[in-house]
Amino acid sequence: MAERPSLGTWMLAIRPRTLPAALAPVIVGSALAQADDAFRLLPAAAALTGALLLQIAVNLANDYFDFKKGVDTADRLGPVRVTQSGLIAPATVRGAMGATLTAAGLVGFYLVVVGGWPIALIGMASIAGVLGYSGGPYPLASHGLGDLCVFVFFGPVAVVGTYYVQALDWSWPALVMSLPPGLLITAILVVNNLRDIDTDRAAGKRTLAVMIGPGATRREYALLVGLTYGVPLAACLAGNYPAWILLPLLSLPLAARAIKMIYTTSGKALNDGLGRTALLSLVFSLLLAIGLVAG
Repeated sequence: MAERPSLGTWMLAIRPRTLPAALAPVIVGSALAQADDAFRLLPAAAALTGALLLQIAVNLANDYFDFKKGVDTADRLGPVRVTQSGLIAPATVRGAMGATLTAAGLVGFYLVVVGGWPIALIGMASIAGVLGYSGGPYPLASHGLGDLCVFVFFGPVAVVGTYYVQALDWSWPALVMSLPPGLLITAILVVNNLRDIDTDRAAGKRTLAVMIGPGATRREYALLVGLTYGVPLAACLAGNYPAWILLPLLSLPLAARAIKMIYTTSGKALNDGLGRTALLSLVFSLLLAIGLVAG
């Protein structure tokens, strides 16, 4: 009888360092709802739970599908993948992915009751995104579409969806303020793909980084971070928000250190860049949320 995977092994599969990517858009969407006197605790908590479950599901899906498609090999530079390394059997990882998606679906059912058919569409699209990112006949990540997919789902879809289940409406400010989380979480993916350019190319996985090369990928990262800070600055200069909206500028030192690391390291050393960018996305989003509520 095969030994049961330990909690520590499952933590490798879940990849906790990626979870700030799920928290950031929900924090911003809930702050927007609070600023409009529309905050509702239960829908906000459900949105947060659903986002975390979907993030865990996509981590498990990537672990499983990249192994099955031969993308993950012994030459992998990133954090340990439990399927490729033999720590957890492929069928077990697939089962955990299915169970996590089922749990996310149950949370989503409550949100559909609260928010109606728009939330049902978001939920179905999100599950399709989890499965289609690395799996299926046309994996988005293998055809240069991963960056766009991450931006859309972690930016507009997550922020506006979180706002909608509380306010039961959408707003232009919610759409505008969804840009920073989407941009920064896409930057996390860019670091991942920059690190894996050589192994992805060898495996036939054509990420955007593989297509444009390491130099342009580093410039993409800097552009994503720069545009992130441009959003609150432009909102303040346009007179739409008070100076509180500039609170995220306090995180600029974190951003500067992250950009420097991306330009001065490569290979396994970029694993630290993943953590730095995830931390930046969380800190920026928290500061943005405080600025939105205070303003």
